Amino acid sequence: MADAIANWAPLTKGVATAILWLLWGVVLVGLLTPRPLSLTVVRTGAPLALALAVLAFANDAGPSLGALAALVVTSTCVALASTPSIGIACAQGVAYGDEERFPLAVPPALFIGILPLAVLGVGAGIAAGPLLLASGRTAAGFVALVLGLPLATLLFRSLHQLSRRWLILVPAGIVIHDPMTLTDPFLFTRDSIAGFGIADARKRVPTDAEDLRLGATRGSLALLLSQETDIYRQSRRRSVACNTSLILVAPVARQRVLDRAASRRIVIGKASPSAK
Repeated sequence: MADAIANWAPLTKGVATAILWLLWGVVLVGLLTPRPLSLTVVRTGAPLALALAVLAFANDAGPSLGALAALVVTSTCVALASTPSIGIACAQGVAYGDEERFPLAVPPALFIGILPLAVLGVGAGIAAGPLLLASGRTAAGFVALVLGLPLATLLFRSLHQLSRRWLILVPAGIVIHDPMTLTDPFLFTRDSIAGFGIADARKRVPTDAEDLRLGATRGSLALLLSQETDIYRQSRRRSVACNTSLILVAPVARQRVLDRAASRRIVIGKASPSAK
């Protein structure tokens, strides 16, 4: 990036350099202090670094070895930031006592446009105002600051919702914490669980089942309850009561979830949709 902005005016280059170091620094702090907020920072900052590397590579008259290396390194960072291990470590950073938190899979539909645009919107909202002001475009810079920073905050908060979706193994049973589908975290006690296992993706989901996967069917698990229970779903900012005995979720590291659930004496392997 230093090569890409080498010909910019001194003040603009200085502001851009400061923003780039800030990006690097907050991601580093996020990695050193694993928390859900850190996960959002890392999974926003790494794609932004990749986008900047792509821009630098595209604007290079004769793409250099350094520009190509930047693409490889930032692509690797994005891949590593997406791994279940990072998500689990950050989720576990806010665990209470004897509980294990497993992030729920990101809805795949979000990767088609919405998620990349939100990430780019955060970066543009933060950087546009200072860069315009530094380049002497005062009016445009103030407008970008007034509009860009609130927009970046709003988009970042929306992205952070994805880092706060968990399946939690607790001493009493299983908790599903998902502000995108449920109004409140819900505890399913061990005594109320008839089975917990892999959901067969080839079978149609029963109409009376509650599907909390938001399209993330890969790695699905089914939670079969011994009797029908009311859960409260999020629907257009309203709470809707749903009565069900079968719930589908899609946590990361599915086999690890099942192994840890089995160690907590939760019944495993009797929860396919057909078991109803």
